[in-house]
Amino acid sequence: MSLVKLVDLPNLGDNRSGFVVIESTQSIPFEIKRLYYIFNTSGDKPRGFHAHIDLKQIAVCVKGSCRFILDDGFHKEEFILSSPTQGLMIESLTWHEMHDFSEDCVLFVLANRHYDEDDYIRNYDDFLRFVKNKAGEWVCS
Repeated sequence: MSLVKLVDLPNLGDNRSGFVVIESTQSIPFEIKRLYYIFNTSGDKPRGFHAHIDLKQIAVCVKGSCRFILDDGFHKEEFILSSPTQGLMIESLTWHEMHDFSEDCVLFVLANRHYDEDDYIRNYDDFLRFVKNKAGEWVCS
C-alpha cells in the first residue's frame, strides 16, 4: 500500500497561462474548512514533524518544490512535490515531514477541519504507540 496518493488538479489554462480551479468536494475529496500556505522557507530547516488524529490535508506546491516524508507507523515513503497541478493527500494518522524546500517554494495546504491543537500528535514515539494500539484512548505522555 502506497502512502503517496496524488490528487490531479484540473489545469484549465490555455496559451496565456496555467489556471487551476480547486473546488471543495469536487476536485478535492473533502469539504475544505481551512487553507494555509508556507513560503520564504529555508531549504535546510525542515517543517512538519507531527501527525493528526482526524485531520486530512492536501498539499500543493504552487511554486517550487519540497520533499515529503510520510509515515503511517508501519511504512515510510518519500516524495518530491513539485507540480502546481498535483496535490499530495496526507491522510489522518500520517506522520509527515517536509524537507529540502526550494528557495522559491510556496506550499499551499487545504484541510478538512479547522485548527485544533488537540488533533496534533507532536511526539513520534507517542504517534507510534497510538497507531499500533488504535483501540486505546489517546493520552499524551
